[in-house]
Amino acid sequence: MHHLPHWSQIGVDRANSIYRARMADHNPAPPTTGVSFTGRLLCSVYAVIAVVALVATWSQNIAYLDSPAGFLIDFLDDTKANPGSRSMTVDILLLFLSAGILMVTEARKHGVRFVWLYIIGGFAIAISVTFPLFLIARELRIGAAGRRPVTVVDAVGLAALAAALLALVLWVDLG
Repeated sequence: MHHLPHWSQIGVDRANSIYRARMADHNPAPPTTGVSFTGRLLCSVYAVIAVVALVATWSQNIAYLDSPAGFLIDFLDDTKANPGSRSMTVDILLLFLSAGILMVTEARKHGVRFVWLYIIGGFAIAISVTFPLFLIARELRIGAAGRRPVTVVDAVGLAALAAALLALVLWVDLG
């Protein structure tokens, strides 16, 4: 004989299934174990970028620390010093916005915690420091799942881009 649920249980069972479905959305799966070689390499590159960015940005920011009360005002005024600095400032701010959107959506997608601390840190420290740190956290969450290998053309292109941008950073930072 087939047992049918009592009429009062039908609502409870439905509520439980809705609750379980909602909780699954709020509790992402734990990080995948076993980060691939490519993932470890990416994390290493991101870490180097974060360290270089920290040194390069704060070696310049130190110049503003002689007047801590006016640090932010003086710094922001200097970002508008000439058309070149205004262009770079607007470019970085809009890149920051794009990176922030990506960080939040990717954090929710992969269960990266404390995403807003990376964004706040971008304002307080430098987005060029905190974005690579976020990418490390994201990479560790993703693990080796669903990764497509980087092609030789991609690797050569990224190496050329990195070399050109590093040369520009040194040219700007060393004055």
